[in-house]
Amino acid sequence: MRVLVTGGAGFVGGNLAESLAREGHDVTVLDNLDPYYDTGIKERAVEAATAAAESGGGAYEFVEGDVRNAALVEDLVGDAEIVYHQAAQAGVRTSVDDPQKPNEINVGGTLNLLDAARDADIERIVLASSSSVYGKPEYLPYDESHPTTPVSPYGVSKLAADQYARVYHEVYGLATVSLRYFTVYGPRMRPNMAISNFVSRCLNGRPPVVYGDGSQTRDFTYVDDVVDVNRALLRDGSADGEILNVGSADTIAIRTLAELVRDELAPGLEIEYAESREADAEHTHADVGKAAELLGYEPSTDVREGVRKFVDWYRSNREWYEPLVLDAYSNN
Repeated sequence: MRVLVTGGAGFVGGNLAESLAREGHDVTVLDNLDPYYDTGIKERAVEAATAAAESGGGAYEFVEGDVRNAALVEDLVGDAEIVYHQAAQAGVRTSVDDPQKPNEINVGGTLNLLDAARDADIERIVLASSSSVYGKPEYLPYDESHPTTPVSPYGVSKLAADQYARVYHEVYGLATVSLRYFTVYGPRMRPNMAISNFVSRCLNGRPPVVYGDGSQTRDFTYVDDVVDVNRALLRDGSADGEILNVGSADTIAIRTLAELVRDELAPGLEIEYAESREADAEHTHADVGKAAELLGYEPSTDVREGVRKFVDWYRSNREWYEPLVLDAYSNN
């Protein structure tokens, strides 16, 4: 199939584009290479997807551009059969400092894509949403009917985007699916995430740093599971018009996660604690029953196995990846 992946040099988008190219699909990636984190990671994602296309018999094209460019988006959407909209300005804390940028990209860019798709022969648009739309839990696990009261501008922007997708399905008949991701991690993840920080520090004999008291819990989702549920939507229309949680259906306290990494890599270290960070959610936990019912989604990697996989990848890529992690945390 002819597939467009916006944000296809990013973490989830890059892994998805690589997987689709390896399967022989013709993949076009649109990414602006925003230096929100080191663009070297994105360049490696492009290299990996290019190699995957060569081995899989498909085609791969990288287009440097921005989803805020409506004319460019219209051209690219017009050539695609299915669109995976992964492009976004990520970062809860970043959005607190500058709420305008996530609104321009996450809301305005999404509207550009949806408008372009109204006039194109598109089978489906799959949007990356976020667990940040839920905000403070009234109950756990979150199901898709849980109240949406985000606690950051980032969460507001992602909620607006997935609601626009729903409305475009209902009003214009556009086939859309929004996937609310829960804390995705794995190879080529952003270097300023907790797991990459814990692994880097422990491998260098330094104690992992937990922000807050560590009682916060997260539903960590391994990137391969996220890629698999996206791939299921290539031809499966049973979820059209729906909003679905994509998580691991399990949780772990941040303190326990730090201990897990520490015990794996440097058992003698003590955990350090620092002041909690503004707008971070206290708890996340996904009810994935709807995705299981409609798509047969079943997360295959729990956080303990996923951490081991990430540690193995980190060791193999330590020479280029670790300096990025150290730099990301030296600026925080």
